[in-house]
Amino acid sequence: MVVDNKATISYIRVLKEDLAIFHIKPIEGQVPDFKPGQFVTLGLNVPKEGKVIRRAYSIASPPEQKKHFELVVRWVKKPLPGRLTTELFNKREGDEISWVKPTGIFTINEKMSDGSPDNRRLVLIGGGTGLAPFISYSLHLKSKGSKRQIIVLHGASYVDELSYRELLTELEHESLDGNGNWNFRYRASISRPQEWFNRSWNGHKGRVETFLRPKPGKDMSPLEELVGEKITPQNTSFYVCGWQGTVDGVLDSLVPKGFVTERNKRKDGTFDVKFESYG
Repeated sequence: MVVDNKATISYIRVLKEDLAIFHIKPIEGQVPDFKPGQFVTLGLNVPKEGKVIRRAYSIASPPEQKKHFELVVRWVKKPLPGRLTTELFNKREGDEISWVKPTGIFTINEKMSDGSPDNRRLVLIGGGTGLAPFISYSLHLKSKGSKRQIIVLHGASYVDELSYRELLTELEHESLDGNGNWNFRYRASISRPQEWFNRSWNGHKGRVETFLRPKPGKDMSPLEELVGEKITPQNTSFYVCGWQGTVDGVLDSLVPKGFVTERNKRKDGTFDVKFESYG
């Protein structure tokens, strides 16, 4: 049975017409415990439907944030307007909304099959709003003092869709300026660099999965050049969230190198790639 809880939309930051960050603040109590990578289900009454429509959204805030859930949401317009996102983008700060307790299995694997800690490098690949769970991952791991190397790779069509660019850049600066207690890198990619709106972009160009492919004449991929070594299942685990095309592109690069997905895990239960796709 679905148990609806009441909340207010306490903050809205519009990044562009169809992309915004929302804070969902419970009216009673605080945000319950959840694991980074889980999602919260929102509900709104849709007048045209005459009923409450619910949709799940990955939580971008870490579980340590107890005042509100933070979500980054794209307004679905094609092929048909999203029923809930259309209502959500018409809301104002202070309006009420319902939510259902967080759940989901797209969480961090912290142990190997023998129970020992999984200390492999974490490469978190997000396409568009698929970045959301990795903001939660990163802030949580920083809060708990994790020593694992974390690399966030984010892909978008336009520079104004790099929703957490400022935060992630600051996290990298903290790592570079720190005392070794925080090992974090962030790189973004723009898939439409030729368009006028992206004229200022001088970073990586192409879909986000191209970070895994060596450029012509190169032996190492951009990711390997960043970390300074070849990427293997022994030293790196991957988490991928985004459109199915993004997931497929990543797997096309990793599977031939011996990486195994959670859905096809080895007999001993180990795996190197975990993914969640939408569409």
